[in-house]
Amino acid sequence: MLEKEERVFNATPVNGEEDLSIRPKTLDEFVGQDHLKEKLKIYIQAARQRGESLDHSLFYGPPGLGKTTLAGIIAHEMGGQLRVTTGPALERPGDLAAILSNLEDNDVLFIDEIHRLSASVEEILYPGMEDYSLHIIVGKGPLANNICISLPNFTLVAATTRLGLLTSPLRARFGIVEQLALYEIETLTEIVHRGSRVLGIDINDDAAVEIAKRSRGTPRVALRLLRRVRDVAEVRNAGTIDAPLSITALDMLGLDSLGLDQGDRKILKVIVDLFGGGPVGLSTIAAAMNEEQQTIEDIYEPYLIQQGLLERTPRGRKATINAYQYLGRPCPAENSFQFCFQDEDSL
Repeated sequence: MLEKEERVFNATPVNGEEDLSIRPKTLDEFVGQDHLKEKLKIYIQAARQRGESLDHSLFYGPPGLGKTTLAGIIAHEMGGQLRVTTGPALERPGDLAAILSNLEDNDVLFIDEIHRLSASVEEILYPGMEDYSLHIIVGKGPLANNICISLPNFTLVAATTRLGLLTSPLRARFGIVEQLALYEIETLTEIVHRGSRVLGIDINDDAAVEIAKRSRGTPRVALRLLRRVRDVAEVRNAGTIDAPLSITALDMLGLDSLGLDQGDRKILKVIVDLFGGGPVGLSTIAAAMNEEQQTIEDIYEPYLIQQGLLERTPRGRKATINAYQYLGRPCPAENSFQFCFQDEDSL
């Protein structure tokens, strides 16, 4: 137990490692999310002019879009340190109390997956966010004592992939609530170029675009693919990464031009080939793939739906005409699709 607490409490500013060195340190270096950047610049400048800490901030959206990076940028811009932990790691009120009591003015406490905080820990967090105070009960029964500890003016930056799972009282205590959207190919290309400069990789525009196209709109995926392409380039003694080399490396990873991998294709083939395009229930798909339902729902489905290859209906999952075209299968008769839509509307 001691090791676990030590690992949580010693969460320190990000530094040193290669994957963290790629992270931008300022808003000017941060690529993408322009609407959010402009607002954050104003909020941060206003807070600094008043000599106050930035309002507590909540960022939500799919994983890999830059929520942790933004927390580090806010800490840098406000002149404080970044303390990192996660919702599941804070099992007891004492875990959170130890972290809060070690903060200094303008520090940023970043809690990832905050929707997984336990109710008892969440209750301790409320006065810390509102009044910068920490209430601790010492003792039991009639001898119990309530001790109030003053906290420095810190900023809580929280991230979640499931905004709907946050309780209303917790969500209402954030002064800044912003959604991060998926990135366009042009923006991802710029991120790939920036990552290549940081890593010391020579890459041409066509290769960067090829990586961006297969990155599923996510910077984290783009940088991961860049590293794998770099591995292939180094083994083959290629001085510069060009488009043919990047295509070869990405094909080795099983990624096609849409960024779909073998798991994505397997889902589409199961629905189209085994169940006539659906609708088919999630549990049936999971059984046919020998995969967990949660994995299919959280990992594979969102991107397939965004690409217009899959749809969720009241009767189950259903392949779209785009999915048939993607797989090279003959499209079913138009009236069969019309029948399905009428069936769904009547439910």
